[in-house]
Amino acid sequence: MSVRPSNLDPKIADRLKRDPNGLVAAIAQQHDTGEVLMLGWMDDEALHRTLTTGRCTFWSRSRQEYWVKGETSGHQQWVKSVALDCDGDAVLVRVDQVGGACHTGDRTCWDADVLDAVVGERPDAGS
Repeated sequence: MSVRPSNLDPKIADRLKRDPNGLVAAIAQQHDTGEVLMLGWMDDEALHRTLTTGRCTFWSRSRQEYWVKGETSGHQQWVKSVALDCDGDAVLVRVDQVGGACHTGDRTCWDADVLDAVVGERPDAGS
């Protein structure tokens, strides 16, 4: 794991549980509808940039560099809020999405390949 320098507030950094590469999963969600848009990866510096610029910044695992969502595509994510999950190993970024969130151009990364699943009812449902 290579540690990249960061300006992230130590109080936030201390709460993060990173994978062996220093990353946490970052889920982007449309702030007003709850629509789940995409999953990216953030290290401390990407999270710092997201918190301070109001634009989603991710760490590209394939290119080994930071990227700001929409910088080249124009499909921007404007940050409305950021929250850590209870374990500190994932970040939820509520955004105002402009254009498609998926690299394919789709609105979300989850609207193209829905898997069949057995759907069950809760045992106490309908009583």
